Amino acid sequence: MAAPESETVKPKPDGPKPEAAKSPAAGGADATKYVGTPAVGTSKAAQAGGIASVGPAPSAANEGRRRLVWCSVTAFLGAWFIAFLRFFLPRTLFEPPTIFKIGYASDYALGVDTKFQQKYRIWVDRTPDRIFVIYARCTHLGCTPDWKASENKFKCPCHGSGYDSEGVNFEGPAPRPMDRANVQLAPDGQIVVDTSRLYQWPKGQPSHFNDPGSFLPV
Repeated sequence: MAAPESETVKPKPDGPKPEAAKSPAAGGADATKYVGTPAVGTSKAAQAGGIASVGPAPSAANEGRRRLVWCSVTAFLGAWFIAFLRFFLPRTLFEPPTIFKIGYASDYALGVDTKFQQKYRIWVDRTPDRIFVIYARCTHLGCTPDWKASENKFKCPCHGSGYDSEGVNFEGPAPRPMDRANVQLAPDGQIVVDTSRLYQWPKGQPSHFNDPGSFLPV
């Protein structure tokens, strides 16, 4: 049986190409076929897709937005950094010193002096024969009483405890007199107070208000 004769491919006649094949680029540039999202930049694909090759023109509004964003980021990171440092720092309470000077004995007249109440929580009390320091803390619940000069007494505003001019309780729920702080004379003659060392008069027990260090004789 004879083999089939091979088919002869006839060349296509020359003629004008279809309009679809003609895709000249804008402005006379070469056309580039691109499928997908055009790349942003200076490539021919970006130009053919009509995508700008540069960013928006600078303006005051854009600069303001950039500054706002950077300030926000910096503040956020700074806050986190401070919190990070605070986590590793010891948590300390800053309290007034317990040992301090209050001047000379000659600075005080007879009676109660309240000028150190806010700073050191004490009253300086002078009687005809001694100077002592009362720690300004109610023995009921620890409130700070007020000195009532017109009534010559200390009065606690919280629960009504009353103390005489020497801090001895006589009314209200306070169970005992207020404490007295240690007092000494410094080499320069000033009075040194130590509120970490207190003298008490417990209810139903002997008083420590005559112990050495609880007062200064004058």
